[in-house]
Amino acid sequence: MRLILFLLALYPSLLLPVVALAKEGAAPHPNFLLVMVDDMGFSDLGCYGSEIDTPNMDKLAAGGVRFTQFYNTAKCHSSRVSLLSGRWCRQAGDESLSRAVNIPEVLAPAGYFTAMAGKWHLSKEPTDFAFQRYFGHLSGATNYYLGDKTFRLNGEKWTVPEKGFYTTIANVDFALKFIGEARSAKKPWMTYIAFNAPHAPLQPLEQDYRKYLGRYDVGWDTIRAARVAKQKQIGLLPASLQESPRPDHVRAWDQLDDAHQVWEAKRMAAYAGLIDRIDQEMGRLISDLEKAGELDNTVILFVSDNGACPYDRGRPEPDALPFDPKTTWSDSTGWAWARNSPFRYYKQNQFEGGISTPAILHWPAGLKQKPGSVIGAPAHIVDVLPTFAELAGAKLPETYPGREATPLAGISLAPIIAGGEIKARPPIHLLYSSDRGLRDGEWKLVSYKSQPWELYHIPTDRTELQNVAAQHPDIVQRMVKQWHDMSENVLMTKGKEIAPVATEATPHTNREWTNYDNPLTEGRLRQGKSQAATLPRARKGTTLSVEGTQLILQCTGNDPGLAFEKLAISQPGPYTLEFSLQSKSTGAGELYWTTEAETILPKGKHLDFEVKHDGEWHDMKLVIDEAKTLHGLRFDPCSGEGEVKIEGLTLKAADGKVLAKWP
Repeated sequence: MRLILFLLALYPSLLLPVVALAKEGAAPHPNFLLVMVDDMGFSDLGCYGSEIDTPNMDKLAAGGVRFTQFYNTAKCHSSRVSLLSGRWCRQAGDESLSRAVNIPEVLAPAGYFTAMAGKWHLSKEPTDFAFQRYFGHLSGATNYYLGDKTFRLNGEKWTVPEKGFYTTIANVDFALKFIGEARSAKKPWMTYIAFNAPHAPLQPLEQDYRKYLGRYDVGWDTIRAARVAKQKQIGLLPASLQESPRPDHVRAWDQLDDAHQVWEAKRMAAYAGLIDRIDQEMGRLISDLEKAGELDNTVILFVSDNGACPYDRGRPEPDALPFDPKTTWSDSTGWAWARNSPFRYYKQNQFEGGISTPAILHWPAGLKQKPGSVIGAPAHIVDVLPTFAELAGAKLPETYPGREATPLAGISLAPIIAGGEIKARPPIHLLYSSDRGLRDGEWKLVSYKSQPWELYHIPTDRTELQNVAAQHPDIVQRMVKQWHDMSENVLMTKGKEIAPVATEATPHTNREWTNYDNPLTEGRLRQGKSQAATLPRARKGTTLSVEGTQLILQCTGNDPGLAFEKLAISQPGPYTLEFSLQSKSTGAGELYWTTEAETILPKGKHLDFEVKHDGEWHDMKLVIDEAKTLHGLRFDPCSGEGEVKIEGLTLKAADGKVLAKWP
């Protein structure tokens, strides 16, 4: 009850009934095509300033509207929670959606055929949440050519073909099939496509990659300047806007050695190929809707889950071909800066570079804005559910079986679609791990990894260059209180995420940003006997993948962990096991070991260790107090469901000698 009263005080619009936009003369029951891309920067589409060929998206923008302040949560899974539920991620119950009702659960009772294709990245499966059809992968990332073991088709396991498969194309193949089924059933439909592109690994099709080879030899400084100039020239951003400068952690292009320039130009060509392919597949969808006579009365909304990703987690592979399925190029910090033009920072950060991304809405039958218009009003992906519900004339249920449904955080964008405006909206709460922020009217409060709060006046400083917190302590105090009130009463957040920020600022750094001093050496792990012999075995309930120097575990909660059998070690203990760990799972960590070949783990010796499941990297060191020589290990970094990343997993002798390292 306290939560409901707090929300009603904060969001008085919740007292208003949902009214369908479809009035006299408007087409009833529009179809909905909701498209979310993965890690797309603000300037990555032609109609947002890019040099990448995106004619189909440009055409949608010319016939619809583009938003310039359309926000997300800065992170993959939390944006998907908020997109589907209309609530802040924590408020909705995180990946479980246990405190929310989502889009298909609202539209299906209104007679809609509901379908999804692509990346899920939440708990259970889409078919458990009223999606009547689903094709895609449940994991947070996948190989574009080889897929993974989490692919499903309508709730059943689906085996990825050995040849001729590519995720971006397959998603649209199945989406078109599902739309065809809806037509046969003579029902309006809602189809949600969640592309994994352009998320790493950077694996474009060969023809898409070769199209852009050489285009990025000029470097990120030149490309970014050209994108900003185009954004101003096409009227996306005001001519007076001051773009953010290149940060110290991104090296000037002309200061890179020749080898790094060649490598980075190739990586951007791969990004461009991935984005070009998204546009080509969007073209297939649009063509199908045109042929079926459905384009005019289909609401198409195209968004991204967060800004460009800067986390350079893999080993450099400058001589590899990105269209080789075994090649897994990682993200580039320099190109992330260019792709987020004109903003600062990246995915996971609550600065504009992390949360402001392309958003295009197209609906000829119902959109009353001038075609090609640019909408500057702030909006957020939590607004999608209430908007779709109003356009469909669907009832928003106050309760749902098995859930504690909380009130909506988003508002309907129907007034904008109807040709009007939204003069005021509730505050936009921003939180991912230790990055936090609040947008309230003209002001934005933001903190980088819980460092001191910064304050920006967005109408005059969209690129967040002039921190005016010292000049407006009253506004800071008010907004900090507002952020904490919402965090505790609406999001129901606890612990570290709502701890006070630091009082003194330190340099903004991240261990996963590209280090340009590192040599470009080969050494990626290749499939074959050598890798099979050195990698641990994923236990029941665990899917193991390798990205550069990281072991990535997708755990189901059913006895997860890694087994290290027949260790080739001759030196007796004691030992230490050292590693860095990032977890989004639950439960305590456990380590088992044996010195005898006949002992099958978990029999043997054992120790428990604490794991912080906060999505942050933590350096850890476990002491294995054992005098004899190890024969086998079992390493369980969690006991629940979720993703765990491990880097630099190293077994050392008491004298510090490295005995084994994985991968």
